[in-house]
Amino acid sequence: MNSEHTSLWVRRFEARDFPVYHGWYTDPLLDKHLGPMDDDWLAHVMADPVGEQWAIGEAQALVAVIGLVPEPEHGAWLISDFAVDPSQRGRGWGRRAWQTLLALPTMHTRRHWRAYVAEDNPGAQAFFDALGWTRQSAPSTEDPFWTYAWRR
Repeated sequence: MNSEHTSLWVRRFEARDFPVYHGWYTDPLLDKHLGPMDDDWLAHVMADPVGEQWAIGEAQALVAVIGLVPEPEHGAWLISDFAVDPSQRGRGWGRRAWQTLLALPTMHTRRHWRAYVAEDNPGAQAFFDALGWTRQSAPSTEDPFWTYAWRR
């Protein structure tokens, strides 16, 4: 796959995406930070009336999955999870998936975005830093996550 020169598709996550997505979790790093991935997760996603799970791909291949939840307190979209096919890690797919998702008209309803990133996940921290997100608060003993914010 070439992440630079092809257009991506984006749609709501469907049950048919799950076998491929579930397979990504054999990757120890992805499983550590977003796992475990199981049928309970799929049942929750398919029935959740509030959260949104988005599938992003190229041709027939799923390359990223991004979960969103409205965060009324800040009038923001909260990224609940952001996964890229581990075999494609470091090739620009995360950035392209983010840009593709942002281009959807439905993503223009909220100007503010937030994400919580674990202190022990330097790869995700570097990703959000590179995209221009700002760190709002540092991890503490009560909350082991960095709070990131971005504004459209």
